[in-house]
Amino acid sequence: MLIANDLGIMRDGKQVVANIDLALAPGQMLGVLGPNGAGKSTLMAALCGELAPTHGQVLLDDIPLNQWRGPERARRLAVLPQSSTLSFAFKVEEVVAMGRLPHDSGQQRDGEIIQYALAAADGLHLLGRSYLTLSGGERQRVHLARVLAQVWPGEEGQILLLDEPTSALDPLHQHTTLLAVRAFADRGGAVMVILHDLNLAARYCDHLLLLNLGRAHLSGTPQQVLKPEALKSVFGLDVLVQPHPERGHPLVIAR
Repeated sequence: MLIANDLGIMRDGKQVVANIDLALAPGQMLGVLGPNGAGKSTLMAALCGELAPTHGQVLLDDIPLNQWRGPERARRLAVLPQSSTLSFAFKVEEVVAMGRLPHDSGQQRDGEIIQYALAAADGLHLLGRSYLTLSGGERQRVHLARVLAQVWPGEEGQILLLDEPTSALDPLHQHTTLLAVRAFADRGGAVMVILHDLNLAARYCDHLLLLNLGRAHLSGTPQQVLKPEALKSVFGLDVLVQPHPERGHPLVIAR
């Protein structure tokens, strides 16, 4: 389990994240919401070890994250940043294979996992293509497959951190991506995903953390967090929230 205790981050003398407590539990998907500048990406950078906390700590299995050796941590924790770029003409399968570098599972098993991960990201038809010929959305799906391959199949103790994985995707592939991430959690993995689409968060996430000015404004189930008053306070947006007519999760409609 990945845990943050009273987490705080300072940047250029400014408190960017403060007093954050969270736990990424096996089988669960946590959605992080908030306006631009709320501290979402900074929080993720601290949770993956890219940024050292200035206050509090991050623990992986009760061990401080900075005490884990790189390869051991990489076998447990995969991160998809907001933007991933490559400037070399790697084939798609070679990009996905980068996710297998921390492992010693053999060429045959790695090849199987690359196929599974690409299928989950709806990218099998991209096999053999040069990464540089892909559209932005196709590249995003290839990088999703890469991080899925890193922690495939998604068992208890394995963690995915995703920063806006649907930002460049059409509506179909937004759902394809989150279905793949949801399946990872359902197999026992733990997920934290930063999203801007409130309705996607409501549909796919078990729990939500609503950030504002680097602090937790509200946390809980989608039903507890996606309240008109909270969304007005944080986003400045007047909304109507009602149950989805088929699925029952909150449906957020701008007034």
